Amino acid sequence: MGTADDRATTLNGRILGISLAAALGGFLFGFDTAVINGAIDAMSTDFGISGFLQGFAVSSALLGCIAGAWFAGPLASRHGRIRVMVIAALLFFVSAIGSGLAVGTWDLIAWRVLGGLGVGAASVIAPAYIAEVSPAEIRGRLGSLQQLAIVLGIFAALLSDAFLADTAGGAAEELWFGLAAWRWMFMAEAVPAVLYGLFALTIPESPRFLVDQKREKEAAEVLRRYTGVADTTAKITEIRESLKREQRESLGDLRGARLGLKPIVWVGIGLAVFQQFVGINVIFYYSTTLWRSVGFEESQALTTSVITSVTNVVVTVVAILLVDKIGRRPLLVGGSAGMALTLGTMAVAFSQSQGTGEDVALPQPWATVALVAANLFVVSFGATWGPVMWVMLGEMFPNKIRATAVSVASAANWLANFAVSTTFPSLAEVGLSLAYGLYAFFALVSFFIVVWQVPETKGRELEDMTDESRRRKPAPT
Repeated sequence: MGTADDRATTLNGRILGISLAAALGGFLFGFDTAVINGAIDAMSTDFGISGFLQGFAVSSALLGCIAGAWFAGPLASRHGRIRVMVIAALLFFVSAIGSGLAVGTWDLIAWRVLGGLGVGAASVIAPAYIAEVSPAEIRGRLGSLQQLAIVLGIFAALLSDAFLADTAGGAAEELWFGLAAWRWMFMAEAVPAVLYGLFALTIPESPRFLVDQKREKEAAEVLRRYTGVADTTAKITEIRESLKREQRESLGDLRGARLGLKPIVWVGIGLAVFQQFVGINVIFYYSTTLWRSVGFEESQALTTSVITSVTNVVVTVVAILLVDKIGRRPLLVGGSAGMALTLGTMAVAFSQSQGTGEDVALPQPWATVALVAANLFVVSFGATWGPVMWVMLGEMFPNKIRATAVSVASAANWLANFAVSTTFPSLAEVGLSLAYGLYAFFALVSFFIVVWQVPETKGRELEDMTDESRRRKPAPT
């Protein structure tokens, strides 16, 4: 018999392993949304597109994300979390190959939407699954792996784009087998897609799904082996009691007295929407305009984006270290304040801009102020709202509505992402000061939403979650 410390180390190693495997969906999530950055110009030249159609080719994947997120929860409730992961991996793989071999704009958009279905499904399943298999005392850190995987996926996509373009001498140049480098940028996603599918087949099903399916012997083994539950009989009874009112999880289970939905569902939707309304993806999707406006050459834009993504990775690691120590609410409150301040600073800086359109430029010292504020905004987001929102979605809902509620909130997140991504060019034409001022306002609103409505879930068992949205103190540790 090993010591208690040896058993704890083994247990933590097992739960970390299956959480990393589930979070690989987040890596594909980040990779898929960022990979088009290096391909868009060469692809647009090859297909002869510009303007709205070019923008729609970039954002079309988000439409698939909305649908994938919406339907993943109900599918996971009926067929299990693992099967949905495998389906998502298959969608990623087919989309990667199809996008790389696309013959025109519209079939490329179709492949991108198909991949978006996988992204949306992965964005729902990973946080829900990790929350359901994790011990309460480390659930926040493990849930944060989803966001860490996302930012690592963005980083990997930017690196692979740069490598392939450099190898070919340009994204439009021929690389291997007579195909242009931009096509290989899309097909590179097939590798992590295969790994995701294989890893998904090696991890156990969620114990809460197994209890719901009357597979209690299997659920007991998962609870004992991965979460360290000694009295599995009592735990399974607790899970069964939290599920007993459920016949079959559906969208109808979310109905409540507050504008047609349960209060906690509205809180989840609010968190998901405001995570995007602060404009974080503007930094990653449209960073070239920002960096050029502060005096960077166009050739430096990709390098600067990579540096920003590295910053995002580092601060996400910081969030993982803090989320189970100081709680979810303090991080969200601090993040909202930091984002409001930095976005407001950017709005003031860009109010001093000179020129219009692509020729906009900032005089000193405002150029430096805008550059520093933009990176501090990434820090404020990456250390708080980036990972903590996904942690909250995975654990804040009652068992009987978790998968479906996460689906609805994730779909709202993707819809907000689509809205921000498609409206930014129009807002920027009016003025970057307006755009960043609007995002600063949303950051300020998010501060009061957290203070007034968001519950603290640190240290609480999933079976203790209720339909209410009132503030709750964390469980003692």
